[in-house]
Amino acid sequence: MTVLQTQNLHKVYGAGDTEVRALDGVDLAVESDEFVAVVGTSGSGKSTLLHMLGGLDRPTSGKVYVDGGDIFSLGDDALTIFRRRRIGFVFQAYNLVPVLSVYENIVLPIELDGGSVDKPYVSEIIHTLGLENKLASLPNQLSGGQQQRVAIARALVAKPAIMLADEPTGNLDSRTSQDVLALMKVTGEKFGQTIVMITHNEEVAQLAHRIVRIEDGRIVHS
Repeated sequence: MTVLQTQNLHKVYGAGDTEVRALDGVDLAVESDEFVAVVGTSGSGKSTLLHMLGGLDRPTSGKVYVDGGDIFSLGDDALTIFRRRRIGFVFQAYNLVPVLSVYENIVLPIELDGGSVDKPYVSEIIHTLGLENKLASLPNQLSGGQQQRVAIARALVAKPAIMLADEPTGNLDSRTSQDVLALMKVTGEKFGQTIVMITHNEEVAQLAHRIVRIEDGRIVHS
């Protein structure tokens, strides 16, 4: 079943001589439980595509469908709620709240949404990612790999339809990158997540089920 789809997606910045076509007619379909790596060089449009898929930025034209619904038919407030409930984000910079403990960072999306924490589910995520002994720690007391595990746990707790990862190993060494990606793949399979990962690293991309290549804002291989 197709869980995520784009139709003729365009994103244009500027006009005239300064016009930049970051996305130039992107058609992409991602199936439920699939792990897709989007590969491209700097400036190819891959991060812009991720922002569109997650509703972080609106396209100039075109559609993005999640579970058959056009996400950009939503108003700004509704789109914010949709992102919080249906999309899990993992970024290169971790984006953890420095004054909150590991556990507080993990459950933050649920608390921001006014929901109740599914403690058995959260405990299972924590156990799967090997964070049991770090729950009271602050982010600055963790290694980069541990911080990224916390970010993955945070992305999973709201049981989103899709996890979007933007260069999730960009700040990690090679060995830690492999460990984190393996855990992300395992958790995705275990908890039924569809994953779209942006990367410029060919070796990292090989862990995905499918590799999509983007150049100059267009998909050249999928």
